[in-house]
Amino acid sequence: MIDLLVSGFASILSLKGILLIAGGVVLGLIFGSIPGLTATMAIAICLPITFGMDPIDGMALLMGLYIGGVSGGLIPAILLKLPGTPSSIATTFDGYPMARNGEAGRAFSFAIVASFLGGLLSIAVLIMIAPPLGKVALQFGPFEYFAIIIFALSLISSLSGDSLPKGLMAGLLGIGFAMVGAAPIDAFPRFTFGMPALDAGFSLLPVLIGLFAISEILINAEKKVKDNLKVNMKKISYKVGLKEYLGQGWNWLRSSLIGLGVGILPGIGGGTSNILAYVAAKNSSKKPEKFGKGTPDGVVASEASNNAAIGGALVPLISLGIPGDTVTALLLGGLVLHGLQPGPLLIQNNGEIVYAIFAALLVANVFMILFLFLGMRGFVKMLSIPQNILMPVILGLCVVGAYGENGRVFDVGALFFFGLLGYLMVKYGFPLTPLVLGFILGPLLETNLRRGLMLSQGDFMPFLTSPIAAAFLIFTVVSIGLKVYSNWKKKQNARTQQFELLEGEQ
Repeated sequence: MIDLLVSGFASILSLKGILLIAGGVVLGLIFGSIPGLTATMAIAICLPITFGMDPIDGMALLMGLYIGGVSGGLIPAILLKLPGTPSSIATTFDGYPMARNGEAGRAFSFAIVASFLGGLLSIAVLIMIAPPLGKVALQFGPFEYFAIIIFALSLISSLSGDSLPKGLMAGLLGIGFAMVGAAPIDAFPRFTFGMPALDAGFSLLPVLIGLFAISEILINAEKKVKDNLKVNMKKISYKVGLKEYLGQGWNWLRSSLIGLGVGILPGIGGGTSNILAYVAAKNSSKKPEKFGKGTPDGVVASEASNNAAIGGALVPLISLGIPGDTVTALLLGGLVLHGLQPGPLLIQNNGEIVYAIFAALLVANVFMILFLFLGMRGFVKMLSIPQNILMPVILGLCVVGAYGENGRVFDVGALFFFGLLGYLMVKYGFPLTPLVLGFILGPLLETNLRRGLMLSQGDFMPFLTSPIAAAFLIFTVVSIGLKVYSNWKKKQNARTQQFELLEGEQ
């Protein structure tokens, strides 16, 4: 493992690799610091840029964007009480009060150091856990892999929010779009309606950029353009004593472990982990009354957990090819874009690329803490860019990226089609991530189903009798059952509260 990691660093630590990681971190920090822009959009826009790169260089850029995009959300969360990303929601609870109390510098220092250490711990766990999981997964055949994909698709229930039917519909829609074009194995054309452009199906890149970038542009276009945001940074100091940092040790460790655990569980993500870590920090504090009024404990809990969720979310992606959230779904698309097959064979067949990804994450984490400390004033100025200038620039980048992949005008049309679809889905409460999961995993599901049936000569029983496949199918049933029960429980509690309110009024 150490030899492979050293080899990964050797692949990354070239002038080109360092510049790509540093540029990715800077761009990610900028996107994370602008409310409404996220790491998801940054990666979606930059996926076309990586298309012509070497896989190691392309993934290095995406890792820098990932680290920077998650970390950048702390800037507006502390200064303006605006979470730059969903992962920074809890940072506003105490970060903004600290800034209002004249302690913005201290809030930044605690947040930046906690982000760095939380990310460092999660990357270390990723390096230790992902390869062994990949070796175990080598025992999988088409029966087992089919069951894993079924389990991954069942996670749509966890990504569906409060409406399981809407999540399932979005997932089925994604599978439906994936079936357009040539079928796997026999290449029989399906749902092309006589249009030659559809023979190759929808390309992954226009689908991803359309759903996550174009839809966001349309949503922001509905909102009124806000006045430029100005923040006085001249008197901000970042000095915090070593004793104060050490005093946050247990809080950091507990929050990082929460973020790591939540990140490994597909479908939950950093947006949930930072709130859970904040609640845990408050409940275990000797002075819980200070939370919400400007205590460093709340800032450390939020930022340590959301960065720890980065490494956690990459564990199932690297070892099993299962994306845990929207960002890792895009990273899964990045792997496919570079001709890499996500799943159990990824580490065995492309170990040098996987360990280069690990090395890139570590280097990006170092760049993140350096750039946040040294370039804070420059990043904050990005908050003043009017939306009516920023959004057309992003739109142009999206069009160029969609056309550049295959040189087809059809892909530009697909970009706007999926952008409009994503906009309508968001407006009517349909989650986007299940659609992406269905689109990416649908062909893998069909391929392994057909391979399994060919191997068993049309017998479905091996899909149920294989121990590993049976275990994953049981997990699937349990996962869906728990989600259904959770939704039912919420409705029951809501009805009980409503009944009690009516009784109280009478």
